[in-house]
Order: sequence, then C-alpha cells, then structure tokens
Amino acid sequence: MQSFTRLSRLKTPIILLLLSGPAFQAQQARITPPPSYIPPVCQGKPISVVPREVALAQTPRAIKTNPPIDQTDQLQMFDTLAKAIGAVYLYPDFNGLDWPSVVVEYRKKIMNGLDTEAFYKEIGTFVSKLGDEHSYFDSPVKAAEHETTLAGQEKLVGVGSLFNPLIEKKRVVILAVIPDSAADHAGLKQHDSLIAVDGLPMVENGTVYRQRTLGPECSAAVLTVQSPGQPPREVTLVRYQVSAAAPIYARLVKTSDSSRIGYIFLPSFFDVTIPGRVKKALEDFGRLDGLIIDNRMNTGGAGRVVWPILSYFTSGNVGKFVNRTGTRPQLITPVAINNSQNVPLVVLVSKDTVSYGEIFSGILQDMGRARLVGQTTAGHTETLHDMTFPNGARAWIAQERFDPINSHANWKKGVKPDREVLADWDAFTFDNDPGVAEALKLLGHR
Repeated sequence: MQSFTRLSRLKTPIILLLLSGPAFQAQQARITPPPSYIPPVCQGKPISVVPREVALAQTPRAIKTNPPIDQTDQLQMFDTLAKAIGAVYLYPDFNGLDWPSVVVEYRKKIMNGLDTEAFYKEIGTFVSKLGDEHSYFDSPVKAAEHETTLAGQEKLVGVGSLFNPLIEKKRVVILAVIPDSAADHAGLKQHDSLIAVDGLPMVENGTVYRQRTLGPECSAAVLTVQSPGQPPREVTLVRYQVSAAAPIYARLVKTSDSSRIGYIFLPSFFDVTIPGRVKKALEDFGRLDGLIIDNRMNTGGAGRVVWPILSYFTSGNVGKFVNRTGTRPQLITPVAINNSQNVPLVVLVSKDTVSYGEIFSGILQDMGRARLVGQTTAGHTETLHDMTFPNGARAWIAQERFDPINSHANWKKGVKPDREVLADWDAFTFDNDPGVAEALKLLGHR
C-alpha cells in the first residue's frame, strides 16, 4: 500500500499547461506590450495568438478524454470501491453519514445509465460525500497526470509557473517559477498575482479559468500581473515547452549579525525528486546557524517523499499511524548533512498547509526539533489507502490518522503554531516576509 495524503481540491497548485493539437494560425498579430523574450524554438516563426472567441468558448473541463467504460464495468468498479470504503474507511460512523443509503443512491444512478465522463464525475462526487475533505477519486486521465507529477516528469508548454487560486480575491498567486520558463524570462516572481490573460479574468464567478492561459507553442499571451504593494501591469510572454520538476527555493537569509540562516521553500511532497534537491541544498549551505523550512503552501503528497526529508532533521520513533484495526510505527533513520540533525529549526505553516505538509511540520514540533510560525494548518492529516483499478482509475480513501509520539495531539483540526503570524501569500515579498522575520527572532538572529 502506498501512503499518500491528498492535494487539497480547492488549494491545489495549478501548473499552467497548453492545449495540444493544431496551432492557431493568426499571422504576426499586433501584441502590446511586445514580448521581451522569444525562445529559441520560436525564433523565425510567426507568433500566434489565441482568438478571443476561442478563449471565451473554453470551459473548465479535462482536456483529454477517458477510455469508454460500459455499464457492466461501471457497476463492477463502483461495487469494488463501495466495498473497500466500507472496510477501510478511518471513521466507522462515516462522519455521521448514512453510508448504505448513499451507496444505494449512487448505484441507482449508474443503473439508470451514465456515459463515461458522467460516470467518473459521479464517482468523484460519491467519494467526496464522505465529508473528510481528503478522500478523493481520479479518472484514468487524471490519475496518469498525478503519476507524472509524482515522478517529477511534468512537461510544460506554456507559462511555467506553479499557482494557487485565491477565489475570494479573483486571482491566482505564484508559488514558484520554473527556471528558464516563459514566466522566468518575463520576470514573474514568487508572490506575484495573475489577474487576467488577454483581458479575460483568471477567476470569475467563483470559477478558476486556468485554461485561459492555454494555447499552442509559440503563441503569445498578455498577462495582467500584480506584485505585492504595486499596481497591476501587463506582461507579454511567448509560450513554449519546459520539462521540469516542481521547483523548490533554497537560499541564505540576509542577516545583520552575519549569521548563516538557510531558507527552503517546499511547495509539496508530491515529487520524488524533492528529497534529493533538499539534500543538495543542505550540502551547498554548509554548516548553518539556523534553518527556516517554508511549508505555508505545501499541499501534501506521498510518504516516500516525506520520510527521506524528515530523516535529515530527526530520527527514531516519531509516532504511529492508527487505523480501525491496529497501528504501525513510523521509524526514521537519521541522515546527517553537515549539521542538519541539530541545526535550530523554524517551520512556517498556514491554513494552506495540507496533509503530509501538516504531518511533517507537526512531527518536527512534537519531537522538539522545530518551532512553528504562522497559522493553524488545514487539518487534513489522514493518510490515504490507494486503490488502483485495471483501467488506471484510482481512489484514495482516508484510512489512518497519525498519533505523534510525545504529545499524542489530535491534528484533525490542524497543527497549531508556536507563534501566530497572519499574512496572505500575495501581500508580501521575500524581503519583507513577516513569517521569515518572526522565524529569525525565534532563532535569536536579526
């Protein structure tokens, strides 16, 4: 069984992709402002644009379609899933839900006839009825996309930035910019907000229109961007493919007392290449006087990504996973990188810290290895039972909770920080980050 914790449905970062297929052939359209960078693959080629009527016609739906599934196979998949939920779901009262009635209701929907896409949509709704905001279902297409992300093999054709939606503010905010991407060459930075593309809003009536960034390679997009504390501006970039893993940021924090304080931003634990890159960052830092790990936008991921990173900072029995029938301990074998096993630590957390982002932060706090700064986390701390179906569809069902070794705290309502700092991700830059400033105080530096 693979141990996963889920990427939050509304808070999942968006990697902006482009539609594949025939390119739009608008010839050398007048674009204002002109792009500052033309990638080598597009030099000497006409720069196309996505016609406004095409952009408006796009709707928030999967770009790829799933293989057809007939009613017999639909029922077999549904029955297998319903039986598994009944057997392994962490909460035996199903959070107060009349689960047998829900099973009957959704089986009847399938019996009445559903096409392939409608079936997968209904199965997703069926699992979400559990109400833990953590269990979820992926169609074969979506499951394949997640596996690509986990392998660190995302192939991007387009903007090349990791985003988080801010529904209430009608924008998306940049978590990280992929090196050598269109966004990188256009000067986009962490904490910048993307408000519109070609004059069309990224968030409208509560819906995130990430597809409004889509278009063929060598097409141009005029982005309305706003940096913290600055007025909106327009930036034109030319889309092209970038193959890259989820970016992390590792840097030294400037201090007035010449201390060596490291900073590592972790966007998720859903990429198996991240432990190696954290290890490289710690090697490059050398011995540190303190380290700040930024999990404020960490959306969770897989245990096989979390445990190697945790091993750089602590060791031994850190707690146990508890399910309906038993427990299993979580043991960490230490891996020392310079002074990583005893360097003073502060971990930044927020309401957007989810799943294994929460468990990782909570363990370091519980073990006395780190103090937490920020906001109480989301409280989605169950690990998930992974069900893979023959056609590639997958379901993740909340199966275990984590019991920390010392405090035995219940993290269902979130992990609480030692020092509370309230700050929206789009309201500051690294240089005036209130979380980093508070972390420096706790570390005894300035």
